Amino acid sequence: MKLKTALLAVLFASTAAVAVAQTPLPPADPLDDRSAKRVERMEKVVRELRSIVFQGRDTGKPVVVQPAETDAQIMSLNQRLSDLEQTLTRLNGQNETANFELTKANRAAADQKARADALEQRLVALENAFNDLKAQAPAAPAAGGFPPPPAPPADPAVAFKQAKDLLLGGDYGNAEQAFSAYVNNYPDNARTPEARYWLGETLFVREAYTDAASAYIGAIRGWPQTTWAPDATLKLARSMVALKKTADACRTLDELSRRYPKAPANVTSRAASTRTAAKCG
Repeated sequence: MKLKTALLAVLFASTAAVAVAQTPLPPADPLDDRSAKRVERMEKVVRELRSIVFQGRDTGKPVVVQPAETDAQIMSLNQRLSDLEQTLTRLNGQNETANFELTKANRAAADQKARADALEQRLVALENAFNDLKAQAPAAPAAGGFPPPPAPPADPAVAFKQAKDLLLGGDYGNAEQAFSAYVNNYPDNARTPEARYWLGETLFVREAYTDAASAYIGAIRGWPQTTWAPDATLKLARSMVALKKTADACRTLDELSRRYPKAPANVTSRAASTRTAAKCG
């Protein structure tokens, strides 16, 4: 019934619109064009309404006209815009924090590099001083009673073992030559710093403190984290005390406690006695 009533209303409106369209207007009326356009628009609306009504009749479903949702859409867009602004603000804050942390990390890295460069310069200065002392010192007597060491083998592992066996056997003179040859023949080998340490040991027991200090400096350059590095640092300080370079010995002991805080107990106890002997503050 409702569908029929709506259809009659549409048909009536259509007939009225057609009648209006067919009614002649005064030829001199300047509104002719605009009126014709209005009629065309009205006819278009009527056709659309008829299409809607017939669609409802054919499908058997009621025709529902949805209200405009412009305000709701605007509110939704405003909310999305607000969310985006908050996200952008948060990202800007995170970016500023990241930049601050990066700047701080770069400064820390620069400070660390400056300290490392200063330590390297100190080691180089010490090494040069020891070389000068060595040049001024009289030549050490050759170790007697030991046969000359064999020619160094081509295999660095074998050469290292041979030198270590000489040291453990108490043949310090030939062990010195073997470790010195190892350092010269394999300067870039991974065990060369350790060979320098053992070379320093052979010199230290023979009280060749200047040469021993040079060997220890070469061993600990770069402050390696090895089992023998704390002892090498301590022996460097003790060599300096023997050479009456107490200020350098105290600085070396400071580096020992800073670089190797977990050094063995026997190293820390000997370091304490060396600090007392050097009268460190």
